[in-house]
Amino acid sequence: MNIFYYLIILITVLDFAWTQYLAYRNRKRMSPEIPLQLQGIYDKKEYAKQQDYQKENSRFGLISGSVSFIIILLILVFQGFGWLDGEIRQYIQTPLLVSLAFIGILFIANEIISLPFSYYDTFVIENKYGFNKATPKIFWIDQVKGLLLSVVLGGIILSALIWFYTNFGNYAWLYAWGLVTAFSLFMTLFYSNIIVPLFNKQTPLEDGELRNAIEDFSRKAGFDLTNIYVIDASKRSTKANAYFTGFGKKKRIVLYDTLINDLEIEEVVAVLAHEIGHYKKKHVLKSLITSILYTGAMLFILSFFLTSRQLAQALGSDIPSFHLGIIAFSVLFSPISLILGLAMNISSRKNEYEADDYAAQFGLSEALIGGLKKLSVKSLSNLNPDPLNVFIYYSHPTLLQRIENLSNK
Repeated sequence: MNIFYYLIILITVLDFAWTQYLAYRNRKRMSPEIPLQLQGIYDKKEYAKQQDYQKENSRFGLISGSVSFIIILLILVFQGFGWLDGEIRQYIQTPLLVSLAFIGILFIANEIISLPFSYYDTFVIENKYGFNKATPKIFWIDQVKGLLLSVVLGGIILSALIWFYTNFGNYAWLYAWGLVTAFSLFMTLFYSNIIVPLFNKQTPLEDGELRNAIEDFSRKAGFDLTNIYVIDASKRSTKANAYFTGFGKKKRIVLYDTLINDLEIEEVVAVLAHEIGHYKKKHVLKSLITSILYTGAMLFILSFFLTSRQLAQALGSDIPSFHLGIIAFSVLFSPISLILGLAMNISSRKNEYEADDYAAQFGLSEALIGGLKKLSVKSLSNLNPDPLNVFIYYSHPTLLQRIENLSNK
């Protein structure tokens, strides 16, 4: 046991305490009376339902978070990671295989622990409030597909990273950075074509009033858009969304079928105008570049953790390794990650305002406000969150902030 042992435990405890403190601040703002600023958005019945939903989710988060925290804390205190490392090394000597086995066992253990919580959340909480549309069959098929995808893709990427850090010395992080960057670019371009079809059916938006309205707006905005798809999200949930993916000829707008059902045509166009605004303002490109630079910095810092005997000893082993270095890094880097995340969220909220302003330029302010209201109420979103939570963790402004901004356009 050394200073890093106590530091890792301290950060783990403080991180849990901080998370629960912020959740407590959110719970304190809940009230049976509709706040003045929400009148006209929620009616009394819907507001009461929203408050119950948020409270139940908060309690559930406290329970699931506490279980995870207690398990991790016990493992750290009794140096379970070092014990597992030692057990694996009795049967495997190759560093690459040791790390893969170690991470694989932790991955499976985490899946087993989190699965009951995921099932309860889907078929009890989401069912109770009318969101869940998935059957147990769909749920289990999704779990199996997700597991296989994680094992195949995660296993390949992880194996390459371990090999780089094991064989390329001081330059390993550069090779790792190149690999992760290439993978990120590939997923940006082909995620909707390759990964999404494994879980959902995507079909081109059929000809009609909505497609005509979207194409008319695209021409006004000088935005070449032919790939408009509808995803069958309603087979799992009633919640609605839309997203933009890809670059160049690979760019694609994907609409949830629930979005089309819940919003008027002009409101759908306004939501898409917001998404196109992100592209026009180069937010997508800037976010990608920022993410790549951030990943490179993390991989560089990580290289110093992988060879530290003190960090390995803090986790209960005398042998420095990739897998123990990753665990130590994930804990010790978390305070820095919180600060960097804060900066990125501030930037993201600024981008959201700019994308809203872009839609407003085409006279879509009222339509966007209407669409955002419907989406928020339909999903029972917390429209009156704690300001500290918003400042630190929200990547989007609150609905009220966005309405205020759009109302001035």
